[in-house]
Amino acid sequence: MTVTEFLLPEAWLGADGGPLYVQLRKRIEAGIKSGFLAPDMPIPPEREIASLTGLSRVTVRNAIAELVDKGLIVQRQGSGSSVAPAQPRVEQSLSRLTSFTEDMARRGLKSDVRWLERGLFLPTTEEALTLGLGADDQVARLSRLRLADGRPMALERAALPPDVLPNPLSVTRSLYELLGQTGQRPVRAVQKISAINLSADDSALLEVRPLAAGLRIERIAYLKEGRAIEFTRSIYRGDAYDFVAEMRLPDTAGA
Repeated sequence: MTVTEFLLPEAWLGADGGPLYVQLRKRIEAGIKSGFLAPDMPIPPEREIASLTGLSRVTVRNAIAELVDKGLIVQRQGSGSSVAPAQPRVEQSLSRLTSFTEDMARRGLKSDVRWLERGLFLPTTEEALTLGLGADDQVARLSRLRLADGRPMALERAALPPDVLPNPLSVTRSLYELLGQTGQRPVRAVQKISAINLSADDSALLEVRPLAAGLRIERIAYLKEGRAIEFTRSIYRGDAYDFVAEMRLPDTAGA
């Protein structure tokens, strides 16, 4: 599909769809968020969009102006409008056990959270086996969307024993910071990383197109004495994260 075909009004413009400039703005915004309109891609001139859609140039100008205000489109004198450059990727070290809040603060980014689920529940079989819970025990479960400077970055779904986290509502920002205050912050973890295509629900939360590339990480974190106290499954945007691991040759001296 070409940009011209994407903007054909038959696919998105309707009498009951609200103000015309809002419909056009949403169409272009959807193309940007899905990745169809790629970073730095030129946007057709206002007169061309007006001719293609049958909208007035004032309507087109208002739609583009809102996209500029939202930071999705940039306008440069003499070169027209284009999709804003891609946001920088975040490099995440696999050799340090840190929280999302700590990672973003170290990069000068403001972290935020949107809670999806938080409370005490009956554990799944996998949660019970991983955390050493009995069939009649409960599990503290935290599901949240993590954002950096307002940009959705990851979905985290964590499970902990209730004696470690008796009140899941007490977690407002950083889980590890709270666990540190009670002397139960994990000191090591085992992680498994897999490449995936995001589901429709996860794509919507992360504001990317369905089946976009993503990374799934399963982490089991342990206290110093070896007890597993955290079982987390996370989904990361594939266009936002690079995971970095330092590797060294083994010491063969004397072999």
